Amino acid sequence: MSLRVRLQPRAYRNAVEGVMEGSLRIRLTAPPVEGEANRALIAFLSDILRVRKSALKIASGLKSRDKTVSVDGMAVEEVERAFEGMVSS
Repeated sequence: MSLRVRLQPRAYRNAVEGVMEGSLRIRLTAPPVEGEANRALIAFLSDILRVRKSALKIASGLKSRDKTVSVDGMAVEEVERAFEGMVSS
């Protein structure tokens, strides 16, 4: 399963902002320097989805705000349930 993510680094706090244009909008406090924001994104998603960090991989967009994150071992319904109540479409 893959998630399209629009990342906002250097935010005031870590948060899921919602869905916009088909991408999950996520704000993180980490700066976009030397992969820090990417590592913070994996850790943040790992906590929300309750999976190991190794189950998540940035498939595309390593140096972009627009990313595709692959999630191993989870069905679409499970991912939707994990974000339920956190986002408004």
